[in-house]
Amino acid sequence: MDWPFIMVLLFGSLLGLMFIGMPVAFSFLLVTSGAMYCLMGGPNGLTQLTVSIFDSLTKFNLTAIPFFILMGEILYHAGLVSRALDFFSKIVGSIPGRLAVVTFLIGGLFAALSGATVASTAVLASLMVPEMMKRSYGKEMVLGPVMASGALDMIIPPSALTVLLGTLAEVSIGRLLINAIVPGYILLAMYVGYVMIRCWLNPALAPRYEFQAIGWKEVAFSGARDLFPLAIVIFAALGLIIMGVATPTEAAALASLMAFILAAAYRRLNVGTVKTSILSSLKVTIMILTIIAASAAFSQVLAFSGVSRGMLGLVLGVSVNPMVILVIMLLVVILLGCVLEQVSIMMITLPIFMPIIKNLGYDPVWFCILVLLCLAIGQLTPPFGLALFVMKGSTPPEITMKDIYRSALPYVYLDFAGLCLVIAFPILGTWFKGG
Repeated sequence: MDWPFIMVLLFGSLLGLMFIGMPVAFSFLLVTSGAMYCLMGGPNGLTQLTVSIFDSLTKFNLTAIPFFILMGEILYHAGLVSRALDFFSKIVGSIPGRLAVVTFLIGGLFAALSGATVASTAVLASLMVPEMMKRSYGKEMVLGPVMASGALDMIIPPSALTVLLGTLAEVSIGRLLINAIVPGYILLAMYVGYVMIRCWLNPALAPRYEFQAIGWKEVAFSGARDLFPLAIVIFAALGLIIMGVATPTEAAALASLMAFILAAAYRRLNVGTVKTSILSSLKVTIMILTIIAASAAFSQVLAFSGVSRGMLGLVLGVSVNPMVILVIMLLVVILLGCVLEQVSIMMITLPIFMPIIKNLGYDPVWFCILVLLCLAIGQLTPPFGLALFVMKGSTPPEITMKDIYRSALPYVYLDFAGLCLVIAFPILGTWFKGG
């Protein structure tokens, strides 16, 4: 069979299984098993599938994933993130769009502590939406910041999705985690600036209310009590990688241990918290490792069948500017992001895109960061972005999908601006050369 026919058959089967509701990992495993059986000699193909799964999961850098997830789960279930919310609320004061800015700040902290996009969106919605609606904030100032903050979780490290992306793309996990910091916080600054300008131009979007100012001594005490310990955990997770004294796995393990110690110091560590955190971490970890195993086997099928080689030859044989090819690949990721969830997109595109990127001479880490930004855009883009439906499920019935679409669009435009910025100035996504 020719490779174009095999490619259509493979991807058509995948999309069909996912659209009927089969989980992503199982869809890939089923299609990959069938392809290996048919293309690699029947039982010998299934033996190769087993070997591929074993090889893909016995990698040292994968151990960073459960540690990062456990760190976030412990800090969340111990209630330590809520303390940071109170601190941010105190320091923001009475600036335009105060609660929307608080949402972004706490969303940035969630991103650095969990990287769980759906969970962060749901938690932020439950924390902030009732309070902002009670204070008569405009719908776009209630809904937009929550969705945009949740989307940041896949970009701002340490994110389990970023570790998964680096593993699937076979790039340095340390470099990817560190280099994602600047684009992530650039987007956060753009969001905050947009909200403040909009609320300054139209005060009705965020009515001012009486706010009791606090002195610098109380701010310093609250910061030392509620925020500084979390900052130490974040430093353990990222700072040690930047300094070159720890691998991502070692840093993640230390940050996870420090999360337990911190929860115990605040007297919030109990059997219930530990049990819930470990079970949640196990569920997410098993899902991610299954996805990695399925993706590795799928990449082997693409290579053995000639699909990867055929696509590479087709793209490199076209006499167009390499930047045009890059932009087309990013547009594919964005369009898929409107109908599929992030992990599915990475598993479908990366086995084909990464060989092309390397042959075009682009930095693979830079491309992976661009992919993260595109995934964030896809998550917010109407009509099928995942964050839109999470938002709908976390808000009162009077909030319509039209309200959600309208609220998300400004942040889609800001994300596009951030994407163009990183494309125009690659140093923003490649400044860290270690890891």
